[in-house]
Amino acid sequence: MYYIKKCPECSGINLFVNREKGEVICKDCGLVVEDKMVEFGQEWREFEDDRRSDRVRRTGQPMTYTQFDQGLGTEVGQKADLFALGSKDRNKFFRLRKWQYRISTAIERNLKLALAELKRVSSYLKLPKSVEEEAAMIYTQAVQRGLVRGRSMESVVSGALYAACRRHEVPRTLDELSEASGIEKKEIGRTYRFVTRELGITILPSNPADYIARFASSLKLTAETQSKAVEILEEAQHAELTSGRGPTGIAAASLYVSALIHGEKRTQREVADVAGVTEVTIRNRYKELLEKLDLDRELKKIKKKIGK
Repeated sequence: MYYIKKCPECSGINLFVNREKGEVICKDCGLVVEDKMVEFGQEWREFEDDRRSDRVRRTGQPMTYTQFDQGLGTEVGQKADLFALGSKDRNKFFRLRKWQYRISTAIERNLKLALAELKRVSSYLKLPKSVEEEAAMIYTQAVQRGLVRGRSMESVVSGALYAACRRHEVPRTLDELSEASGIEKKEIGRTYRFVTRELGITILPSNPADYIARFASSLKLTAETQSKAVEILEEAQHAELTSGRGPTGIAAASLYVSALIHGEKRTQREVADVAGVTEVTIRNRYKELLEKLDLDRELKKIKKKIGK
């Protein structure tokens, strides 16, 4: 793979790629444009005669922040290999393994525990790998900057996960993170704001429309109801009804109104439980949507049709 589009000498685009020598040559003027071309593909070469049919690949796993050593660490011997040695050598390697576990920095020890907790919470919330990787990177930077001191490891992990969810537009609420981690909602929010401020992470306000699909799925509403709820939210944003209000509350209220319009009756209690807000919040947002967007007329028309 290379990114050279044309020859720097004659501006020609007739380039020849010699992958065996790692060179890129211009066929028009003969200039060797690149003589150290890097091959980014997989390496498939045989290094042992007995395994020629099963091609050996030496590339290894990619780097990942979800491991404390980013997947680059090595381990002194495997247990299966050690038992094949004599008693003297075996005891020697067992001591080496023991000291390998003992000799580690405070950051490494912290990351071992924290990243295991991060994987647990991420699995509980069913987050994608991209969010987990981003959260692990945020937590690693926080540890290296000394932001974990004076705070519980679990709260910083939850704050990093919430920040990663916001950056990747994966809708997860503070209540869900609180339930998964066992940390109070206020503590997670406080830690999240502190970590993002200190690390200079820019996060845009969450879009209420991101929560519609999840809430609609939990309430078992149709696709038409979901689409109408998104339309109501767009109208509410144009009318500036979403500013200064919680995204989950306004999303739940728009879904509640849309369900009434399409004749799929759901109680305010059911919608509030799914969204993680109170019935009062649903009721207040519901009244605002009816008054400002003239949805009351549409509801009355539907009630008349049902009455007929």
